[in-house]
Amino acid sequence: MKDKKIGFVGLGRMGANMARRLKDCGYAISGVFDINNEIKDALASELSTAASPTLADLTACSDIVFTVVTNDVAMDAIFFGDDNLFTRAKDTLFINCATLSPDLHRKLEAESAKVGAESLEACMASSIPQARNGELYLMIGGNEETFNAIKPMLDDMSKDLSFVGQAGKAAEVKALVNMVMNVNTAALAEGLGLGHALGLDLEMLCRVFSQTGANSRVLETDAEDMLSRDHECYFSAEHAAKDSGIALDQAAKHGLKLPLAVATLEQYKRMVELGLGEYDKSGIAELTFPGRKGTS
Repeated sequence: MKDKKIGFVGLGRMGANMARRLKDCGYAISGVFDINNEIKDALASELSTAASPTLADLTACSDIVFTVVTNDVAMDAIFFGDDNLFTRAKDTLFINCATLSPDLHRKLEAESAKVGAESLEACMASSIPQARNGELYLMIGGNEETFNAIKPMLDDMSKDLSFVGQAGKAAEVKALVNMVMNVNTAALAEGLGLGHALGLDLEMLCRVFSQTGANSRVLETDAEDMLSRDHECYFSAEHAAKDSGIALDQAAKHGLKLPLAVATLEQYKRMVELGLGEYDKSGIAELTFPGRKGTS
């Protein structure tokens, strides 16, 4: 796999750190692209690679292209805009890592085939340090034979990974992961906010939570940040709202009502309305602790 030329589109904290990881592992980074030229030029210089002037140029110099963009609109633009990745894409493999609607992943697989290319979805249930250290948890959807062919490279990027099925299925799983995580985060924020209002020792309360049915992974990752109001962004409230919305769209297609997910989405949407969309998801505590930005 290390003879393959690898390009990256979308050089935010996840995409840039994935590129750094592969470079460290001895892979050839053929080029990078971002709509922010300053970010693009800086990473290209750091990795001693090309700052591709266009998406078409990036495809032309790459065997494999990772895309790590924000949402369906951005994804549609890079594949179907005037300057797009499908130009000169014959024999290219696109590995799409953003949390998108399942239907878009299915569309990308079909459109890739039309130009002689392939696509896989590689949804990530991890954050920035894991991207840098090769400790991602990846959910892969698409052609299983293609997945098996590139698995050694994905192994270098991850601590674990699962092939979950055909195109769109990884996006469905990822949406459910984030929906449940978001509900848990919102519930923890409410519990700690009420505990604060009751005058409880919140450090003690967290210890009690950890030894009872109130324990969760979110308690481990977010409780301290909620107490200290440290909302440095690893997974933004804006993205939490997007991903809960994807899950609820899928629920609506199947006639399901998910009231907890709906309530959680409304909380994250409220954060965005209050200008807190770039806060980490732990910032939902700003809506539940007495006297904070969303409650004062």
